[in-house]
Amino acid sequence: MLKYPCLVLDHDDTVVQTDKTLGYPFFCKILEEFRPGKTISLADYVSDCHNYGFAEMCRRRWQFTEAEQKDEYRRWMDYIKVHIPDAYPGIENVIRRQKENGGLVCVISHSSIENISRDYDTHFGIQPDAIYGWDLPKDQRKPSSWALEDMMRRYDLQPKDILVVDDMKLGWMMAQSLGVEIAFAAWSKADFPELETEMRSICDYTFDSPNTLEMFLFEE
Repeated sequence: MLKYPCLVLDHDDTVVQTDKTLGYPFFCKILEEFRPGKTISLADYVSDCHNYGFAEMCRRRWQFTEAEQKDEYRRWMDYIKVHIPDAYPGIENVIRRQKENGGLVCVISHSSIENISRDYDTHFGIQPDAIYGWDLPKDQRKPSSWALEDMMRRYDLQPKDILVVDDMKLGWMMAQSLGVEIAFAAWSKADFPELETEMRSICDYTFDSPNTLEMFLFEE
């Protein structure tokens, strides 16, 4: 019997490795063009995304206009089409075992549906049961609880049936608003001690690798 009938996974830096190798270098190029002479460290980039989300970071810290936001997103979509992030070692086992045991794998992320679907197909050869991505209206994106509520209606789930796995505070905000348990995907945040400490303190569970998450879900 599955510990959680539904596993809800974040995507970037939970399933695939994005920030260090793709997101941050790309944003540095955008920042140099939109705000010449301005720079941001990797630590500040990750911290701001953690606390505000990427789009809100652009608005609050860099005062991006709506036109700049749209231009950045268009360029990112072009960039990510030819730069596919690597999956974290071991995460495929988690996804595959959840599916093979009759469970649901759903994704709630700030990536687009197109990119999430492409990454699952490329790395795992399977698709999530549902994807809630950046394509949603702004007020339905994480940290809004809308996606979780819709998922619970669609699949007749209770909060106890779901485990959210995320590396960022917005995922915690979404989960805790409905009393859904959340696991911190600490494998992507070892280089960010302040963020890691906060997430360990507020999440229900913390896993240092996809392998330890797998053991918790299927072997304990």
